[in-house]
Amino acid sequence: MFIQTEATPNPATLKFLPGKVVLDDGTMDFRSVKEAEASPLAEKLFTIEGVEGVFFGFDFVSVTKGDTDWQHIKPAILGAIMDHFMSGAPTMKQAESESVSNEDFDEADSDTVATIKELLESRVRPAVAQDGGDITFHGFRDGVVFLRMRGACAGCPSSTATLKHGIENLLRHFLPDVQEVRSV
Repeated sequence: MFIQTEATPNPATLKFLPGKVVLDDGTMDFRSVKEAEASPLAEKLFTIEGVEGVFFGFDFVSVTKGDTDWQHIKPAILGAIMDHFMSGAPTMKQAESESVSNEDFDEADSDTVATIKELLESRVRPAVAQDGGDITFHGFRDGVVFLRMRGACAGCPSSTATLKHGIENLLRHFLPDVQEVRSV
């Protein structure tokens, strides 16, 4: 089994491509050992000293590290991912991915919210998935769109520029009601 790695815009995060489906539907973001209990693979990755975050997309695993150098932990991460997929174990203990919950918006804005979600799904999420992350809708209030940054996008130095110059401009172009985009 050959696992490719790709750098992401976030220097603390690497994207690992095992050449297999990691998660059939949706994404999963693990930021602690406790959260990782839902996944045998995430649990295994969190046993590696220096791993601070694990994110699953359709065909990739993004790993976020702390102060440790990549050269010290990358071989262990590659080994853990390879062992997991060679064993045939499931990625998740339950075959569910995270569902978006607690969305905050006024029902009167439901048409605007539907368009925001469609633009995110068709234009934004595929691009950020290539960088090892994800952006999901959280809410819309008083002209402000609230988005959740996940995976490599969480804590990325360029995420503010992505939000302000990319996503905000895109949404404002199609939706005059949108005045600003913020991360939650």
